[in-house]
Amino acid sequence: MEPEQGSVTRTQKGEIRKKGQQTQAVKGRLADMRVILVCCLLSLLSLSRACPKECSCNTNTKAVDCRGRGLYDIPRRLHPDTQELYLQDNRIRGLGWMAFREIPLVRVLDLSNNSITSVSPTALLGLRTLQHLSLAYNSLRELDKRLFGPVHSLSHLDLSHNSLWGLSGAMGETLRNLSHLGLAHNRLTRLDRSLLESLGRLDSLTLRGNAWRCDCHLIGLKLWLETYLFKGGVVDEVLCAQPTEMRDRDLQKIPYQLFHTCMTTSYHYLFANIHHLESERLLRGHIHGNHAHPSSHALHVPMAMGEGFGGGGGNIPECETKQRQRPVNLRHAIATVIITGVVCGIVCLMMLAAAVYGCAYAAIMAKYQRELKKNEQLAAARAADHARLDEKEPLENAIA
Repeated sequence: MEPEQGSVTRTQKGEIRKKGQQTQAVKGRLADMRVILVCCLLSLLSLSRACPKECSCNTNTKAVDCRGRGLYDIPRRLHPDTQELYLQDNRIRGLGWMAFREIPLVRVLDLSNNSITSVSPTALLGLRTLQHLSLAYNSLRELDKRLFGPVHSLSHLDLSHNSLWGLSGAMGETLRNLSHLGLAHNRLTRLDRSLLESLGRLDSLTLRGNAWRCDCHLIGLKLWLETYLFKGGVVDEVLCAQPTEMRDRDLQKIPYQLFHTCMTTSYHYLFANIHHLESERLLRGHIHGNHAHPSSHALHVPMAMGEGFGGGGGNIPECETKQRQRPVNLRHAIATVIITGVVCGIVCLMMLAAAVYGCAYAAIMAKYQRELKKNEQLAAARAADHARLDEKEPLENAIA
């Protein structure tokens, strides 16, 4: 009986072991299934986040195309690696706080031809790699000076075909890397010169189609345009809209003498011209072999009459251009001043040469007189000696 019980016990133990192995195998399969299920869920989640249903995506270029989809807002579930986002031809009305926080690596952002009327100062927060931004063909009236603060790599900015009436000069500090700026077809009447002077890398600028008021406040823009064109920049045109007598005239071709009434005193006017001509001379000294734009040879007017001439408003009163040209050509007047200075310089040199000649002549004559007097004294002494000898000879003869 004992052997039979031992065999039964062994059989039960074997069955228990088999059941344990089967249980472990089932658990391993369940664990594998769980891993596969989690991977599937993660892949589905990444796919759902990679491309919004309203758009088409290109995984090779990492571009998202949402053009003409009737969108009223920025699409969500964008992939974080998106580098190009095209949202033109939609119905977007505004950009809120960190509107593009899901795509911090975006380089190209096109929002043209929408209905955007407002942009939050923090709308572009986090877009440190943004290079190309288009807000053309919208309804923007103003932009906060803090808008482009977080964007330091922006090289192309298109704000054309809006209703902008001005841009803050403080924006220039954050737009130093711009190579293209589009401001055509807005409502600009003047432009802050400090903004333009901050754009040291600007290659092309569009300004046509604005209501430019060609008065004292636009002299700064005219001066800047001449320097900009001299350096090789490209600009379309600035056609005056006001006053009526200046309508449709190109600002670059308007003679400076029409702005003569803008000068407070001829003293400031003359010395501001000298300052600007000197700066242009220094500029030409650094640039060799380049042909200046024809407008760069035109006469310049003062740049140091206060920030009001910078084209950015200021506190100086409104000042209309002179409606009637003065008969005296201002260029000839400055040329006369220069020629007079040259003549005066030549006269001074001649007077100096005469003084030097006079001093040398006086010194030579004094030396000659001294020599002559000395020779006379020597001759008198010799004559006295000869007289003594003549007196001694008869006496010696008589004694002899």
